[in-house]
Amino acid sequence: SVAASQITPSSAVAGGEVQSDGGLLVTERGICYSLTPNPKTSDIKVVKDGTLGYFSCTLSGLIADTKYYFRSYAINSNGTAYGDELFFKTIAENGISDVDGNYYNTVAIGNQVWLAENLKTTKYNDGIGIPLVTESSAWSATTTPGYCWYNNDSVTYKNLYGALYNYQTVNPATNGGKNVCPSGWHVPKDADWAILTTFLGGDSVAGGKLKEVGLMQWASPNTEATNESKFTALPGGHRYIDGRFLNRRYVAYWWSITDDSATNAWGIYIGYSYKYSVLTKFGKQNGCSVRCLKD
Repeated sequence: SVAASQITPSSAVAGGEVQSDGGLLVTERGICYSLTPNPKTSDIKVVKDGTLGYFSCTLSGLIADTKYYFRSYAINSNGTAYGDELFFKTIAENGISDVDGNYYNTVAIGNQVWLAENLKTTKYNDGIGIPLVTESSAWSATTTPGYCWYNNDSVTYKNLYGALYNYQTVNPATNGGKNVCPSGWHVPKDADWAILTTFLGGDSVAGGKLKEVGLMQWASPNTEATNESKFTALPGGHRYIDGRFLNRRYVAYWWSITDDSATNAWGIYIGYSYKYSVLTKFGKQNGCSVRCLKD
């Protein structure tokens, strides 16, 4: 199965790959989905023409702000084979989109309104592209704006975790006065993160209230994750200054636009084995996630 994309309040695109027919003709392939885990072809399905290779299907008529489970499948005379189970959540009716056409749910926490998922855009909101930097040596040498996907794999990680941006990308003082967030939104300051964690009871407990519940994304034990904030933090990891990708499933990292020094800026992280959150300094050449805050 391939991670869902182009998610809107009422539709999504999901796909898969039939790598082998086992020597027998594939008579049907497609995507099956449901509101509960382990969907089967007896649930809702979308059939796609063809036999072997990659395919994608548009799932339509979906309910806004709802979690769906899906699997690819293929049928031959031996029976039905299923791909890995994945899930996505449709966008709420009051969701917003970025300049790339990615849709996002939003969530009100105290007096703030946040994106309820990480930023995925490859352009500033004026339509100017952000350079994609894939090679480790280029990433470690870059002192200008750049982004990437975890493990340079947008198919697997874009929809789940969003993009990883260096600090030069997110700070208007270093990117030519541009805004990486949708119009009417901005990358938070360090003080904005502090307002959020204070509202949730302080740094000692805020991490648990921000994290998605369960072990589908977070590594065990995902200590005291309640997601009572509906922020739905996921462990997208980061890209270290030497170009390595680290800590997926273990840690979530987000930028602020607050400078500390010529080489460091402030951000926040939360982890799998504790309930606290940490406001700290990251090297500016790290690749971290972005959560936008409404103006």
